[in-house]
Amino acid sequence: MKTGLYIHIPFCKQKCNYCDFASFAGRESFLENYLQALAKEAVSHKNRSVQTLYVGGGTPSLLSERQIDFLADIVKRNFDSVINFAESTFEANPESLTEDKLRSLRQAGFNRLSMGLQSFNEQELKTLGRVHTAQQFSTAYQAARKAGFTNINVDLIAGVPGQTLESFLSSLTHLLRLQPEHLSVYGLQIEPGTPFFERGIVCDQLLMRQMLEQTHDLLTQQGYHHYEISNFAKPGYEALHNTHYWDNGSYIGLGSAAASYWQGVRSQNTADITDYIQRIERGETPVVFSEQLTGQAKEGESLMLGLRKLDGVELTPRQEHWFGREIERHLQSGLLVREGKKVKLSREGLFLANEVFCSFVAPFDEV
Repeated sequence: MKTGLYIHIPFCKQKCNYCDFASFAGRESFLENYLQALAKEAVSHKNRSVQTLYVGGGTPSLLSERQIDFLADIVKRNFDSVINFAESTFEANPESLTEDKLRSLRQAGFNRLSMGLQSFNEQELKTLGRVHTAQQFSTAYQAARKAGFTNINVDLIAGVPGQTLESFLSSLTHLLRLQPEHLSVYGLQIEPGTPFFERGIVCDQLLMRQMLEQTHDLLTQQGYHHYEISNFAKPGYEALHNTHYWDNGSYIGLGSAAASYWQGVRSQNTADITDYIQRIERGETPVVFSEQLTGQAKEGESLMLGLRKLDGVELTPRQEHWFGREIERHLQSGLLVREGKKVKLSREGLFLANEVFCSFVAPFDEV
């Protein structure tokens, strides 16, 4: 059974205006104790076989070279050497990614880098609350290439307040000149609790859709494979770790707010950094939530995750039984299409995916 390992680093230099992830600015004084807690939590999962590694955040590139080495050693002592993973990804922001850190990452065995750009437009970066400049990204990107990274993902956001179709496409074409192996292009979502939400910002959905439609057309013309709603890859560079999520595979999460899915049970650690450290130091579990999906709920989640992939899913008899009526309705409305034995999102469905997905989440209509 394939299993992924996720490690959460919840520290940030500054919280972005759109971010609702479990990340915190100004808490770096907890970093050393946090890493010690990670080391202790990892022991409880020792010797489980994992094939992919993803270090996310937050901003993992805030770690020093010594801390990166310590993190890699945690993985090696409890799972395997980072270099032996089929894919080992490290998230980084341009302002905190140095040549020395890149050297440490390569020496540790990381073979994939995920860089947060979001925009090449300086005003849009300020609007988003990013602390890097476009030039800092370009410098960090070239340094990553020089360090030997041959598999780089770059994140881009469509629908930034004040963004025009022209400015978005300018960022996209600028990025294409750098030829990253993978791009994640997200439509901006305004989530409760974020500064954007508190300021009452509303996205122009029609404009955002134009941006995303042109992204699909431009990137596929350039040879990228649009394999998941927001993700594009050169052939052979599809993200193994994330694809494992969409295939509803098992994964282990370490750190505050990290989620795990193991032997059919989904669990999540406390999101509070201090609470996480204290629980680990007391020898207690950091898990604050767990559930085991069964029956229709489990099949619905598998269907929802699988439909994120543009290749679609081959329906099981149980899925046909529980969701046949909903699937037929979406086929009739044009949000889903059949291709051979598979059902997949249509081009229209790509932009209205949530209307499809909500059909597979409880409470369910009676069949």
